[in-house]
Amino acid sequence: MRLVFAGTPDTALPALRALIDSPRHDVVAVVTRPDAQAGRGRRVHPSPVAELAGQAGIEVLKPPKAGDPAFLERLRELAPDCCPVVAYGALLPQSALDVPAHGWVNLHFSLLPAWRGAAPVQHAVLHGDAITGATTFRIVKELDAGPVYGVLTEEIRPADTAGGLLARLAESGAGLLAATLDGIEDGKLEAVPQPAEGVSLAPKINVEDARVDWSAPAMRVDRLVRACTPAPGAWTEFRDLRIKLGPVRPVPDAPGMEPGRIAASKNSVLVGTATYPVELGEVQPQGKRPMGAGEWARGVRLTDEDRLA
Repeated sequence: MRLVFAGTPDTALPALRALIDSPRHDVVAVVTRPDAQAGRGRRVHPSPVAELAGQAGIEVLKPPKAGDPAFLERLRELAPDCCPVVAYGALLPQSALDVPAHGWVNLHFSLLPAWRGAAPVQHAVLHGDAITGATTFRIVKELDAGPVYGVLTEEIRPADTAGGLLARLAESGAGLLAATLDGIEDGKLEAVPQPAEGVSLAPKINVEDARVDWSAPAMRVDRLVRACTPAPGAWTEFRDLRIKLGPVRPVPDAPGMEPGRIAASKNSVLVGTATYPVELGEVQPQGKRPMGAGEWARGVRLTDEDRLA
């Protein structure tokens, strides 16, 4: 099939590579978000998808909005049979959805109808799900509600961060998306409506959502930090300055501590929660590099009055 691939971040690269390498399909163009500032120097860069497409000699379209007349005209000229989508990052109007004969097929990183929205993997980690997965479905106007072509499942490991889990799903999901497009081309795969029950929403987790509440149970603190790693980054305040935290380790056999209280020893830095303490891993003070919790604790010279808040 003739394909126009839509995607933007690194997460979309395994799927794009799989389709470029597929002997059955021809990626004639990609659609991605416009160039944006990135990195410490805040220089303007093309998206990872745009960079890969450019290296492969594939036409790159960067419409500010997917409903722009010039973009829709070019899309019609390209005459794709189907438009696969992975983390494109913008809404698709009906005028765009109507162009390809087989529609726009999205690879979404949850077991729909669970966790519809922008941050399905983060919410699966945050809420302590044991199993997640990926789903391919045909895009309709309602958010992540279209009929399903295929699914795969993935166990959520106790130490999984959202970033690590998403990377695994991006790799396995690439195969699912390629197989879905094969089935559509063969005429052997039909989309099945999603069940009405079990719908949950996964809105974007912002910086304020990522603040650690030390009065919460240790399990909640652990899940929040892992769900926010690497982005937007879990954080707390120490001496009225913000510090970022890497994944923590719950220590259920340690004596209870007052929420937010810090206890540093030669081998570990513990912080109290509503239940048992957690052991800090990586700490990044404001304006400084990430460092191990022990190095951070030695540098700040903790006192008995110090707390994380």
